[in-house]
Amino acid sequence: MNVTRAIQAVEPVVPAGSTLQLILAAIIGVAVIIVLITWLKVHPFLALSIGAVGVGIGAGMTPNDAVVSFGAGFGSTMAGVGVLVGFGAMFGKLLADSGGADRIVDALVSRSSVRTLPWTMALIGGLIGLPMFFEVGLVLLIPVIILVARRSGQSLIRIAIPALAGLSVMHGLVPPHPGPLVAVTTLNANLGLTLAIGVLIAIPTVIIAGPLFSKLASRWVKVPVPEMFITAADQGLDENVKRPSFLATVSGILLPVVLMLARSIADAINPNSTDPLNAALDFLGTPMIALGIAVIYAMIVFGRGGGMDRAAVSKSLSDSLPPIAGILLIVGAGGGFKQVLIDTGIGTVIADAVNGSSISVLVLAWVVAALVRVATGSATVATVTAAGILAPVAASLGATDVSLMVLAIGAGSLFLSHVNDAGFWLVKEYLGTDVPQTLKTWTVMECLISVTGLAGVLLLNVVI
Repeated sequence: MNVTRAIQAVEPVVPAGSTLQLILAAIIGVAVIIVLITWLKVHPFLALSIGAVGVGIGAGMTPNDAVVSFGAGFGSTMAGVGVLVGFGAMFGKLLADSGGADRIVDALVSRSSVRTLPWTMALIGGLIGLPMFFEVGLVLLIPVIILVARRSGQSLIRIAIPALAGLSVMHGLVPPHPGPLVAVTTLNANLGLTLAIGVLIAIPTVIIAGPLFSKLASRWVKVPVPEMFITAADQGLDENVKRPSFLATVSGILLPVVLMLARSIADAINPNSTDPLNAALDFLGTPMIALGIAVIYAMIVFGRGGGMDRAAVSKSLSDSLPPIAGILLIVGAGGGFKQVLIDTGIGTVIADAVNGSSISVLVLAWVVAALVRVATGSATVATVTAAGILAPVAASLGATDVSLMVLAIGAGSLFLSHVNDAGFWLVKEYLGTDVPQTLKTWTVMECLISVTGLAGVLLLNVVI
């Protein structure tokens, strides 16, 4: 990712109305969306669209500006997350239809006990999430999560939460993800030191928010495994049919991971290089390109390994898209709502309110990021805003303290994901939960990650 572009993309916004007006509009808007969905049973896409435009107008924007802001957020989200979800659905369907998913799931279930399987899923989520955007990792892991839950007989929540925790922790705390990387650059932190400390904090955070919390969450929320990625084994058909090898299947899943990791390493070593190799890695490691290459790989390797002819591959690709149409619209509307909140200037109001506070700089960093995250629904916006506010403070700190500040910001940027976060809707629709169930599982998990991450930062600040 081009860090300069990321920083420029989140310029301070002039508030559309008074501070009280902005806060009331945001609170009432969120409440209206929740009531529309949970009580009146309005489709989330429509509820988010109504709520977003209403919040914009209530915050002081003109009706036309509110509509334009919503449309811009919807379009940018679809251009990014929407494409990734589409490619991920294609890859996942080929993975299931070819029998490749069966290879992975059989290996996981046969080699893990009931007690260790959630820990295995947390490890997989963390490894996949290390170099990868959360949305990309999610669409790659969803087939595995669903099939493991179905095949093992364990609760979907018990299996999904550890994998999601691994993905989310890496996304928020560990470079080279865009948020932490922007904070590293803005605060002039040491990338290697931040990466090392980030991994150190990430391990206990994943354990607490993943395998341990999933035991409790699975008691709170019981949902059936979605009827997605049905395989021959699930239908009781002949399991001795031709399937891709385990190595070919794992290679396909790791292919976009490797491409994105190679790009991140190249950018970290020499970010301004015009070398042809760096340019090639920068292109191939773009999430959309990396996942698109994975789909082509799946068409050839999974198709051939699974004994699928061209017609079968084409049918698998076509059948993968209708089930995600609703997901795409909801995620896009969530992105539109987020953009309206950003354009109203509520993030700027929060930043001004906490600037100059006398509390601990690490706690302050977390609070700023958490407030902007709750208000706008964007972890990246929260990270960039907090880093910009605290950059002058970081200039007077030592290298270790600056790295800890980066991680405090990253932890705060994950706090309290709710209806203005596109990731909230992505998880909700994939897992088949309703809004209250998603709040009890995904939202609580994100809060645990955020608070545990801050605790780890403060503890390390005492001992190092």
